[in-house]
Amino acid sequence: MPSRPDRKDFRAIAMLQLIVTLCCQFQTTSAFGFPTPFTKNKATNGVNNSNLLSKIPIVICPGFGNDQIDYLNPLDQGDEYGFVSALVRRGFDSNLIQVLPLERYEWVNVARGLFDIPNFYTGNCRPDGLGYGWYVKRLRKTIEEAYEKAGGEQKVILIGHSAGGWLARAALGDGSWDLDGDAGKSDSGLNAEARASDRVRALITIGAIHKPPAGDAASACVTRGALSYLDQTCPGAFLSEEGVAYVSVGGDSVSGIQRQKSSASINDDAKRGSKEVNDVYKVRGEGSASSVAYTAYESVCGNGETTGDGVVPLEWSLLEGSRTIVLDGVLHSINEAGTTMPTDRWYGAEEVVDRWLTEALEETGISVDSSRNGNEFSLKTMFESIIPGVKNDLA
Repeated sequence: MPSRPDRKDFRAIAMLQLIVTLCCQFQTTSAFGFPTPFTKNKATNGVNNSNLLSKIPIVICPGFGNDQIDYLNPLDQGDEYGFVSALVRRGFDSNLIQVLPLERYEWVNVARGLFDIPNFYTGNCRPDGLGYGWYVKRLRKTIEEAYEKAGGEQKVILIGHSAGGWLARAALGDGSWDLDGDAGKSDSGLNAEARASDRVRALITIGAIHKPPAGDAASACVTRGALSYLDQTCPGAFLSEEGVAYVSVGGDSVSGIQRQKSSASINDDAKRGSKEVNDVYKVRGEGSASSVAYTAYESVCGNGETTGDGVVPLEWSLLEGSRTIVLDGVLHSINEAGTTMPTDRWYGAEEVVDRWLTEALEETGISVDSSRNGNEFSLKTMFESIIPGVKNDLA
C-alpha cells in the first residue's frame, strides 16, 4: 500500500496549487486601494471567485427616525459623503446596494402600537406587532428583492444601524422565511421552502441596541416589550449554526454624566465631546455632550453613567455570540446627537468604515489583508483558501 502523505507533501501540493492560482488570477484594485478579493467560503474553505464584492448584495437597515437619504446624501452634503458611496469605493456594486425604502415621516407608524391592546400597556408587544411589524415585513421583502436582483447566486449582507440592528434580527426571526404566505414565490421560481439563512449571509450591526433596559428601567422600554421578546425568543447570534455570520460594532466616544455633577467626575476629556458641540448644547440649555449622552444611555439601559457612542451604551451594542468590534471615538449617527451638525466620526463615514468593514467581512468568509501597501493579499490567506487545514501548518 502507498504510504500516507506527510505534512511536507501537503505543503508541496499547496505550493503547486498556489503557483497555478497566481498564474490564472488577476487581482484588480478599486479606487482607494480596496481590492477585489479572492474569497474564502467558510463552509467549504475553498476558493470561490463568485464571492467578489461586486457581486454581493447589501441591504442597509435604517435606524429609528432615519430616512433612506441619510445613507445616500447625509444632511444634503452630497452623495460622496454617503455610506453607500463609501461601500462602492471599496468594491461593492451600487446597483446591488439597497437601503430599506423608508421616509422619515413613516416612523409615525410606531404609534400604531398604542392600539396593540393590552400588550402595549403591559409591556408585552412583539417585533411583528402593530408598532414595528410594518418595518419587519418591508425589510423581509427588501431582502428577497436584493437576493433576486443578484440572480439568487449570492446571499445578502445586512447592515443594521441603530434600531435597524435589532429590527434586522427580528426580520430573521427564528429562521422561517414566510413573506405573508408567499415565501419564495417569485418570477425567478425560487424555492418556496426557503429559510432566512438561504437569503442572508451575515448581519452586521453598527450602533444597535441588542438588549432591553435592565432592572427597574425595563418597564420604561420604548419598544414596550418588543426588544425583550426578541431577546428571549431569538437571543444573540441565533442563526449562526445555520451559517449566518453575526458582527456587532459599537462606539466608545462619550461618557455619560448628569448635568448636576461636576465635570471633574469624568477624567477622560476625550469622552466629553468637542468644544463646538458642547457650546451648542450649552446655548440650548442641555449642558454638554456628556449630559445628553447620560439621558440617552439611561433610557436605553437604565444607567446613564456609562460610555458609548453618544446614544447607545457600548455594552448594549455588542450582541452576545457575535464577533464584536469596539471603535474608540466613533459617534452614533450622521449628526451630533440631537443637532443638525454633521460629523465625519460616525460608523458609516469615509474615515471610519475601514476600521470595522475588513474585520466584519472576514467573519462573513471574505478575507482581505489590508496590512500591506495596496491592500494586497497575504500568502497565508491564499494558502488557507486553497488547502483546508493548512492554517495550522503555517501558524
